[in-house]
Parts: sequence; C-alpha cells; structure tokens
Amino acid sequence: MMKKKGMPPCASGRIPFLFALLFILALSCGDASGQPAASADVLVRKARGLGLAQDPYWLTLLHYKPGIAGRRSLVDDPRFFLSPSGNRDPSAEMDATLHAFLQPAGDDEAAHPVCRFVARFAWLKERLALDETKLPVPECRRFNNILRDIRPSSVSLIFPAAHINSPASMFGHTLLTVDTAHGSRLLAWAINYTAVTTETFGPLFAVKGLFGLYPGYFSMMPYYTKLQEYNDIEQRDIWEYRLNFTRDEITRLLMHAYEMDHIRSDYYFFDENCSYVLFFLLDAGRPGLRLTDECRPWVIPLDTVRLVQQNGLVVDTAWRPSRASRVRSLASLLPQQERLAARSVALGESRAQRLTGPDVAQEHRTVTADLAAEYLQYRYAKKEVPSDAFNERFLQILGERSRMGGAGKGDYEIPAPPRPDQGHLSNRLSFGGGVRENDSFIEMGIRPAYHGLMDDDSGYVEGSQIIFTGIGLRYSFETERLMLQNVDLIDIVSISPRGDFFQPVSWKVRTGLARKPGEDGMDHLVYDLTAGAGLAWDIPLLGLFYVMGEVEGDLGGRSEERWALGSGGSAGVLRSIDGTWKIHAFARDVYYALGDRHNALELSFQAGFACRANGSLTAGVTWKRSYGVRDTEGTLSWNLFF
Repeated sequence: MMKKKGMPPCASGRIPFLFALLFILALSCGDASGQPAASADVLVRKARGLGLAQDPYWLTLLHYKPGIAGRRSLVDDPRFFLSPSGNRDPSAEMDATLHAFLQPAGDDEAAHPVCRFVARFAWLKERLALDETKLPVPECRRFNNILRDIRPSSVSLIFPAAHINSPASMFGHTLLTVDTAHGSRLLAWAINYTAVTTETFGPLFAVKGLFGLYPGYFSMMPYYTKLQEYNDIEQRDIWEYRLNFTRDEITRLLMHAYEMDHIRSDYYFFDENCSYVLFFLLDAGRPGLRLTDECRPWVIPLDTVRLVQQNGLVVDTAWRPSRASRVRSLASLLPQQERLAARSVALGESRAQRLTGPDVAQEHRTVTADLAAEYLQYRYAKKEVPSDAFNERFLQILGERSRMGGAGKGDYEIPAPPRPDQGHLSNRLSFGGGVRENDSFIEMGIRPAYHGLMDDDSGYVEGSQIIFTGIGLRYSFETERLMLQNVDLIDIVSISPRGDFFQPVSWKVRTGLARKPGEDGMDHLVYDLTAGAGLAWDIPLLGLFYVMGEVEGDLGGRSEERWALGSGGSAGVLRSIDGTWKIHAFARDVYYALGDRHNALELSFQAGFACRANGSLTAGVTWKRSYGVRDTEGTLSWNLFF
C-alpha cells in the first residue's frame, strides 16, 4: 500500500484522535469560562424572581432616597457602584453585583467585590442561599482582621454639643462609636461622616453647605482622637447615647461602614449631612428599622438624637464635660481672688506654692489646685503652652496637690446640664399680632432651624441664636394687604461672655430680606447683610451684657440710589430668669455714609415666657427712627415648636 507523499507514518490514525482531544479540551475550557457567567445568570433570575432589587434593605445599602426626579442614590462616588447606572437603577446594580461576586479571586483580595462590599455579599448570600464553598470567594482577611481587633460589644450615638464660635459646628454633630470587648470606652472605634473643608468664615461655610459644594466622607478612627478634638480643643461637651443593638446587628453596621469608608457623597447642610447619613448605617445594622423613612426634608444633629430616642433605641446616656466646662465649674466654686491665683499658677506667672499661700483659704485649696491643673491642660491642648513649660508646671501643681490629701470640704461634682434632646424641638411656627402707630396687624412665621435668643436655653448654648430660612408674613388691616415681612437666610448671634479664664469674641451675622422704611415714608423689602463683632460679660444680677461694632449694607428700592452702606454699633442685655422668663433689651444705631445717606436708630425691649416644653409666648416693644421719622411697634406672639 502506498503512503501519501509528505505524510509521516501513522498520521492518518492520529488526526482523528487529535481532533477529538482538541474538541474535548475546547468543551472543557468553554465550560470553565462560561460556568461563572451561567451561574450568575441563574442568580440574577432568582434575585429578580424574589424582587430583591426593590427590597428596602438593598435600597438602604445603596443609600437610595426618593426625590423630585425619581429615586436615586445619595452616594456620588462612582467607585461605590458596579454598574454605570447603579446610582439610579437598583436592578442594574443588583445584576452587576451578582456577576462581580463570581469573578475569580486575584492577587489583591481586598479589591474583590466580595471583600469590597461585605454587607451586600452577606445579605445576598442569605437571601439567595448561596453555598460559599462553591464560589470563588476570597477570605477577606482585611475585614475579618478589623472585626477581630474591634471585638464589638455595643454601639453608641455620640452628640458633641454645638460650638457657637465654629461655623462647622454650629448645630452640633453626631457620630457613632463601636465599643470593644477590651473594656475601656477610650478604645472604642468612631464612625464619622463629615464635610471636608478648611472654611472658617461662617456665612460662606453655610452658603456652600446649603448647595452641596463640600465633599463628605465616612471615616473610622479611634474614639479617643475625637474626644481630644471635641472635649479638649473645641470646648464641646459630649453626650453618649448607648443603643440596644445586638452583636449581629453591630456586625452588619460595621460591614456597611467598611463599604462606605472614604466614599464621597456631596455634603448638604440640611439633609445629606452628618445626621441623616448615619441613619443608613443604623438601618443597615437592624433590617426593618427604616429610620431614613421617618426623616423630614431637613435633618439636624439634634433631630437624630430625638429620633433614636423615639424609636426606643437608647438604653443609657452619659455626659462627658469638656475641659472648658470643668474649668468653668471649678471656677464657680471659688471667689475671684482664688480664681486669679489658680490662673496665675497655670500661666506660669506664679509658683505652684501660691496654691497654699495666704490668699487661698484652707478649705478651697484642693479646688484651686484642681482648677490650675485643668486650666493648664486646656491651654496645652490648645497648643498655647510648649511641652517643656507644661511638664514643669504640671508636675509642680501635682506635687502641691498631693500634699493636700483628699478633696475634703471641697468635695465636688460637675453637675450635668439638661440633655440636648430634652430641649425644645427644632422647628418653630409663630402666630401673633400687634399695633404699629395707627395700624393693627396679624402675622405668622415659620423657622425650620433652630434656636433664637428668646427661646428657652434648656439643652442649648446660652446667648446663641442660629436661624436658617426663617420666613415672616404680615397682614395689615389698614392697607388690607398680605406682605412678606422677612426672609432670614442666615441669622446667627453668639454672645459669649468673657471671664478670668476665657476671652472669646462675640459676633453676629445676618443676611436675607427685610422690610425697612424708605425716604418716601413707605416700607420697602430690601436685601441686607449685617455683620458685627464685640465683647460680652456675664454680670451678676444683670445678665449677659454685650457691645458690638457693626457694618450693614442694603440693596433695594428705598431711595433713588437703591443701595446704602453704613456702620454703627449695638449694646444690650440678655437675661434668663428661673429658666422660664427671658428678657432682651438693646439699642442699635447705624449711620449709612455711602449710597442712600441716612441714620437708623432702634431701641427694643423683648420678653419671653416658656409656658411648656414646646410652647412659648413672646412680646416686644420697638421704637425706631429712620429718615427723621419715628415709629413705634408692639407685638405679641404664640410660638409652637415641632
């Protein structure tokens, strides 16, 4: 039999075998590469059949919220989504997530979607009954190590009180802490969401925050670093509300916090802020809680505290006074001579031996020494004392204190103030009326946020006023017209008293629309901007006395120039009586030297009565002179907080 030319021996027998082998290999390779896709398709069909993409818990994990343009995620970072349309289409994100979970594990297991989105995987594994052993699932050692190191035992909502002289902290703040099984709260981990900004000018911060011009990020850090920041540096008291979460719920919360770490969301002052965003973590920890559904269109930190209270989540509360509060409390126990002795030692103006000198009474020496130590530590935390000087003075004070023995007659405790959540609610609706010269009127106003000078100070900072987007309407019986009386875009006042240990600057800023008299004798709605700064003192029997220099600009149709710029000043007294009555008397004089030149003088007396927790009466008499025309007005209003 002749062989074909060029063909090796037995080639004809090998060809069918090679083709069969290649065919089997092709089938095998095709099955290996196609199996994940086929499995993912099965999971997708199962998830669609169960309606998981519309499940409230899935929407919580994606931070979805209904809006005017339809439902979409509040997260603005594309790294948080596995589908290009994941921020507006939860079904597309579900499909992409299931496909991504079946991707082979690479060298960097932390980057695998299963390890990147641990909360999503845990929930879908449970709902779809996934067998983890049959999936290409990495170990996720990084997250497991974090969970092992933390050893969560409880979770708390933390409320650092308002810091009125800091524009970023005017409303207070909220964060979460996860306590560990190690025992000390100082070893807890803090979960924080905040805007990233270095802005220190209050009005600009507020305006940019209103329009979401700051990025917001979640972060995890040791709790003691936040305590140092709030307690020691920013002079803010801290309230801790321990929640009744189980260990499994805390684990789910941590899973979602891990997913959100360093993920960007646009920060909005009133809704997408530190308070509202935390609700997603709590909802992720306890499925079915749905705190995000109970929120109003705007949320401030105090609303967060009240909402967790209303839902029965709080089992215990604790108060951590700031070092500044401890200084003030100790100083209140001493006469001025002994306060000055403590201050002199802390400043290094006197030796520590002065604490036991003749100008310090025997029964007050322990308190005086403790006051000196606290004030020195406060100044060191503020970086006002170098380390060498601090160490030397502190050891000297401790030496004198140790020779005094126990507290003895000076035994003391710092009394806790009223809890912030026990104060009046944030929103206020007002109804009232009054008389102005020969005209009578009725008026109403609404204020979404959040505290005025004449409101009850329980749970708030005395001498502070923070009003955003307040609106007032007035109906005049003489003209039979309903008029817009004012729009307070921003109205902030900080009357911070000076003393032996602290010398803050008092200040104010207001911008918005206000109705003012014009040279034609009629009232005109103008846009104004007022800013002022000055000093204040807490005078016994008188109250908070303040003086401020001010500048003011008006833009509107009061005159032919249609604008005016002037300067002047104000002085007043604010006093609270028995925590129920408040009075505020002030005088204000502004001379407009540019544009529409004229002088505006105002004298006012106001009184307020808190008749119940969320109700009050306010009355006032105001005398004004503008363009040489005198005008007197009396008002009476009922205020309802809700």
